[in-house]
Amino acid sequence: QVRLVESGGGLVQPGGSLRLSCAASGSIFRINDMGWYRLAPGKQRELVAVITRGGSTNFADSVKGRFTISRDNAQNTVYLQMNSLKPEDTAVYYCNAKTIRFVSQGEYDYWGQGTQVTVSS
Repeated sequence: QVRLVESGGGLVQPGGSLRLSCAASGSIFRINDMGWYRLAPGKQRELVAVITRGGSTNFADSVKGRFTISRDNAQNTVYLQMNSLKPEDTAVYYCNAKTIRFVSQGEYDYWGQGTQVTVSS
């Protein structure tokens, strides 16, 4: 099994910052891409940011210049630094890890349980 545990969500005022963390554990051979998605009420799930194992990144247009993503491959952990937060960033944020559990297996998607981020005054 692979388990992803997120932390760092909460309530913040507009313009504030939060840092989300997601740690993967279990039977893991290698994690390829890691990313963050979000789901807001009445909206479809949105890719927020993704980072490859080599460190290449990609961001949703709505968060470019405000969010950064990083990872620690040795710790199987991914981070999302969110600055200049806006009310429209309010959502449940989910961590995703494209994981190979054993050397002979293919890649599978694993998800965290989600962490609530609320941006409000």
